[in-house]
Amino acid sequence: METKRTDKTILIKGIKTLVFALLSLFIGPILMTMALSDKENSLYIPLLIIASLICAMAVFLIFKGLRIIMSSMFKK
Repeated sequence: METKRTDKTILIKGIKTLVFALLSLFIGPILMTMALSDKENSLYIPLLIIASLICAMAVFLIFKGLRIIMSSMFKK
Protein backbone atom coordinates (compact mmCIF):
# COMPACT_ATOMS: atom_id res chain seq x y z
CA MET A 1 0.00 0.00 0.00
CA GLU A 2 1.34 3.39 -0.98
CA THR A 3 1.47 6.10 1.65
CA LYS A 4 0.30 9.58 0.75
CA ARG A 5 3.09 12.12 0.84
CA THR A 6 3.45 15.76 0.00
CA ASP A 7 4.77 16.47 -3.48
CA LYS A 8 7.75 18.68 -2.66
CA THR A 9 8.17 20.24 -6.12
CA ILE A 10 4.57 21.45 -6.15
CA LEU A 11 4.92 22.63 -2.54
CA ILE A 12 7.99 24.71 -3.45
CA LYS A 13 6.08 26.22 -6.38
CA GLY A 14 3.27 27.22 -4.00
CA ILE A 15 5.71 28.75 -1.53
CA LYS A 16 7.33 30.79 -4.32
CA THR A 17 3.90 32.06 -5.31
CA LEU A 18 3.23 33.12 -1.73
CA VAL A 19 6.59 34.94 -1.59
CA PHE A 20 5.60 36.99 -4.65
CA ALA A 21 2.24 37.66 -2.99
CA LEU A 22 4.02 38.88 0.14
CA LEU A 23 6.16 41.26 -1.91
CA SER A 24 3.05 42.53 -3.68
CA LEU A 25 1.31 43.03 -0.33
CA PHE A 26 4.04 45.50 0.64
CA ILE A 27 4.68 47.20 -2.70
CA GLY A 28 1.02 47.86 -3.59
CA PRO A 29 0.02 49.86 -0.49
CA ILE A 30 3.33 51.76 -0.52
CA LEU A 31 2.71 52.88 -4.10
CA MET A 32 -0.91 53.72 -3.27
CA THR A 33 0.20 55.88 -0.33
CA MET A 34 2.69 57.67 -2.56
CA ALA A 35 0.00 58.30 -5.18
CA LEU A 36 -2.59 59.56 -2.69
CA SER A 37 -0.16 61.82 -0.83
CA ASP A 38 0.50 64.08 -3.83
CA LYS A 39 -2.64 64.52 -5.95
CA GLU A 40 -1.20 67.44 -7.92
CA ASN A 41 1.50 65.25 -9.46
CA SER A 42 1.10 64.41 -13.15
CA LEU A 43 1.62 60.71 -12.41
CA TYR A 44 -1.24 60.55 -9.89
CA ILE A 45 -3.70 58.53 -11.99
CA PRO A 46 -1.19 56.07 -13.58
CA LEU A 47 0.46 55.39 -10.21
CA LEU A 48 -2.92 54.86 -8.56
CA ILE A 49 -3.95 52.39 -11.29
CA ILE A 50 -0.68 50.46 -11.03
CA ALA A 51 -0.93 50.32 -7.23
CA SER A 52 -4.51 49.04 -7.43
CA LEU A 53 -3.50 46.35 -9.91
CA ILE A 54 -0.60 45.26 -7.70
CA CYS A 55 -2.93 45.00 -4.68
CA ALA A 56 -5.42 42.93 -6.69
CA MET A 57 -2.58 40.73 -7.95
CA ALA A 58 -1.47 40.14 -4.35
CA VAL A 59 -4.90 38.84 -3.36
CA PHE A 60 -5.01 36.62 -6.46
CA LEU A 61 -1.53 35.24 -5.76
CA ILE A 62 -2.46 34.42 -2.16
CA PHE A 63 -5.40 32.29 -3.26
CA LYS A 64 -3.41 30.69 -6.06
CA GLY A 65 -0.48 29.90 -3.76
CA LEU A 66 -2.72 28.37 -1.12
CA ARG A 67 -4.49 26.28 -3.76
CA ILE A 68 -1.16 25.00 -5.08
CA ILE A 69 0.03 24.11 -1.58
CA MET A 70 -3.22 22.32 -0.76
CA SER A 71 -3.05 20.35 -4.01
CA SER A 72 0.50 19.28 -3.15
CA MET A 73 -0.68 17.94 0.20
CA PHE A 74 -3.99 16.44 -0.87
CA LYS A 75 -3.55 15.05 -4.35
CA LYS A 76 -6.61 15.17 -6.56
